[in-house]
Amino acid sequence: MRDSNFDFWNDHSLEFLEMAMKRDFQERIESPDGYGKRQGECGDIVEFFIILKDNRLKTISYDIQGCLNTHACANTLIKFAENRTIEDVWEIKHEDIIQYLKTLPGPEHHCAELAVGAFYLALKSLK
Repeated sequence: MRDSNFDFWNDHSLEFLEMAMKRDFQERIESPDGYGKRQGECGDIVEFFIILKDNRLKTISYDIQGCLNTHACANTLIKFAENRTIEDVWEIKHEDIIQYLKTLPGPEHHCAELAVGAFYLALKSLK
């Protein structure tokens, strides 16, 4: 249960707020080069779609059935991965996302793990 004194807009970092509200990359792509999907124990579902060009992740999008925390994590992952090489993006860890967001609540750290797990599945499936 959230602290009754918690003020969502003032107690979250700007990074968290931006990534939680951003919907620029929320899109299902037909025939992507890579696709990954995971469902967390919480019930959230994350899907990633990747299009490659010259060994770089040129387009990355996601679709989510879940909470703002999961959106924040998916958008942060895309921020870290877009236009990087396949080899480079394997280095992205859920701790990197948590650190960047600054105010992802501790009980919600599994959202970062869920996003990274779905993303890794998309990387493994690359054609």
